[in-house]
Amino acid sequence: MWLAILFFILVTTGPSIYEAFTPKEDLALKKKRVVQISQLAEPPSIGEKKEIEQVEAPPPLKSTIKFTPPVVKPDEQVKDEYIPTVEELKEVDPGTKTQEGSAEGVDYSLIEVEEKVVEEQKEEAPTYFVAVEEMPEPIGGIAAIQSKIVYPEIAKRAGVEGKVYILAFVNEHGDVTKAEVIKGLGAGLDEAALGAVKQTKFKPGRQRGVPVKVQVSIPIVFKLQ
Repeated sequence: MWLAILFFILVTTGPSIYEAFTPKEDLALKKKRVVQISQLAEPPSIGEKKEIEQVEAPPPLKSTIKFTPPVVKPDEQVKDEYIPTVEELKEVDPGTKTQEGSAEGVDYSLIEVEEKVVEEQKEEAPTYFVAVEEMPEPIGGIAAIQSKIVYPEIAKRAGVEGKVYILAFVNEHGDVTKAEVIKGLGAGLDEAALGAVKQTKFKPGRQRGVPVKVQVSIPIVFKLQ
């Protein structure tokens, strides 16, 4: 009788006594939920791989051989032209002319090339100063120019006298490269003054001690004796 009562007490109170003496960490591990693989969610599906479209390179451009269709002509009008054989036509394409092929598949004879015309740059006219520290002077002075003048006969008969003003362009070497009449008298005096100035050697003008190109005005006097 007592044994039955004792067994009943152990059965009913045993679990509580076991929990009281067992560490909480062990109980937590035992109470963890066991998840079966079948209960896991299915992984996201990977999209179908798109196939990459491959572009084929153009086939090599075959060489061509001029194909001349047979035409009946008189013997004197027949020109000697090379006629390709059947074996040669298998390897190339017949065309209107004979030319080499291209392994790249491109007929470069069909590509238009734009030709650009390069304009020649015009050389700028040399700059002549109007005023510098040392202006050009005729070697020998104005008298050197006057001595070269030949009085025109027409001006003598007409009794023309006065001054002709010449604009002379003197380079860095003292040479007159160009001369113009600023104010003239006519009767051949303008031409006589121009010729005398162009024949005269000048002392070149200078700026900071360096010879430079200068334009200078020169008065030429015409007076009858």
